[in-house]
Amino acid sequence: MIINHNIASLNTQRQLNTNTANQSKNIEKLSSGLRINRAGDDAAGLSISEKMRGQIRGLDQAARNSQDGISLIQTAEGALNETHSMLQRMRELVVQSNNDTNTAADRSSIQQEVAQLSTEITATANRTEFNTQKLLTGTLGVKAAGTGTAEVGLAAAGVSIDAAGAKTGATYTIATTATTISLSQGGVSQTLTVAAAATYSGTLNFDKLGVKLTSTATVDYTNAAITAKTIDTTGNTATLQIGANQNQTLSLQFNDMQATALGTGAAAHVSDVDVTNAAQTFNARLQIVDDAIKQVSDERSKMGAYQNRLEHTINNLNTSSENLSAAESRVRDVDMAKEMSEQTKNSILAQAAQAMLAQANQQPQGVLQLLR
Repeated sequence: MIINHNIASLNTQRQLNTNTANQSKNIEKLSSGLRINRAGDDAAGLSISEKMRGQIRGLDQAARNSQDGISLIQTAEGALNETHSMLQRMRELVVQSNNDTNTAADRSSIQQEVAQLSTEITATANRTEFNTQKLLTGTLGVKAAGTGTAEVGLAAAGVSIDAAGAKTGATYTIATTATTISLSQGGVSQTLTVAAAATYSGTLNFDKLGVKLTSTATVDYTNAAITAKTIDTTGNTATLQIGANQNQTLSLQFNDMQATALGTGAAAHVSDVDVTNAAQTFNARLQIVDDAIKQVSDERSKMGAYQNRLEHTINNLNTSSENLSAAESRVRDVDMAKEMSEQTKNSILAQAAQAMLAQANQQPQGVLQLLR
């Protein structure tokens, strides 16, 4: 029997610490509902689940983006519904004006309504906005550009000051835009202008500072021009991010739906319809309005196709998010029944270890029986 080292007690203490630590982990998992609470629980599983979480959040945001796209389309399509109504009324007036039962005054009154309808078609297109972006003026998706500044650096070598009149704290500056070279010291400065040439090489004397200062620097620079860029301010396309990753986009193209853009061509628009103009035939007026109605119908059909596609996109995104969430749950979430069983087991083992530790600590006292 030995008393210096109670091996049974040490072993029991180790088992008790292990069981207590395992029980603490069980309690943490049961309270959080997560199998992985830190990287040490499952490093690979944590990495996989974080990637899945990123995809899930991206899919959910893409679904919201698609829903915003549907809202945008519905806004534009609602305005075109009213444009259709105005064009149908305009066609009705054109047909009415061709009846010879109308006097010149009657046709003038009809033309007033035609002109007002044309103006309102343009106004409707200009007023139709989504989040301050005009949808029906042919400028959807136009982005403004800023102004940049380019700096050109020069290098000068060989600057020297006459030792007899040297001064400290002097500053030597070359201004290439004004082709000047200046020297300042103690608040006094002098500027010399050099010839505007591709290169400059020579000697400059600064004598107004009370000392004779000579620069033997050679300044070489090459004339260059910054190429002007033209900013295109036209456009009628908006891009929706409808996926969680790159290159998962949908481009929406909305044409100009103003009265000056609807009609048979560049020379005949809805805004040009005039029932009082004898030079404009009835067939020409009717053709302009009919073509405008067809243009609006085509535009609304295209918008309907966009909307149907986005609705299917949203369904697919929601399904993908749901399935990916289930996969992420299998990786990260804890099985409550299994973990409860583990916690119960570790709790019993910890209690048993405590009881055995008490027994192990009593063993060295048996030595006292030998000393009696």
